[in-house]
Amino acid sequence: MSWDQIKSDMQSQMQKAEEALKKDFAGLRTGRASTALLDGLMVEAYGSVVPLNQVGNVSVPDARTLSISVWDKSLIKSVEKAITEANLGLNPMNDGQLIRIPIPPLSEERRVELVKVAARFTEDVRVAVRNHRREALDALKAIKESMSEDDYKRYEKEVQDLTDKAIATLDEMLKNKETEIKQV
Repeated sequence: MSWDQIKSDMQSQMQKAEEALKKDFAGLRTGRASTALLDGLMVEAYGSVVPLNQVGNVSVPDARTLSISVWDKSLIKSVEKAITEANLGLNPMNDGQLIRIPIPPLSEERRVELVKVAARFTEDVRVAVRNHRREALDALKAIKESMSEDDYKRYEKEVQDLTDKAIATLDEMLKNKETEIKQV
């Protein structure tokens, strides 16, 4: 393995960690309607469990409402049940054709709780980034014999710089999410 490959792998893993945090943040309810709130929601349909997006279309008609148009009207009850059982704090309303989900405003207590959840998500990703740093340093040690001491020190510093940059990005993402949660 070469330094270029180690660096490339590390950058790729850190990018994936950032994307994972973005996905986790998208699922946090901030008082605004977002289709990401229902991402990953599984519905019992036709004797198996399938993702919601395979039985209907989720849309955002306004800032405080989600709308689900179920393609097979016989599955409306299953979709409602899945939303209720997901413990998202949402109350679906069925008019026979469409499921509307009003997004209630967040209480101050819930906002504080969501900020803590966002911080926990961020800390989990920070740990993953640090693990990627350790893996890169271990891989670098494995090829230490094939390079000069100066190169080794420079590469070691570069690994740390990449780690610091990734953690700074994660911290900025957390700060933005906290602001979003507190403003709504």
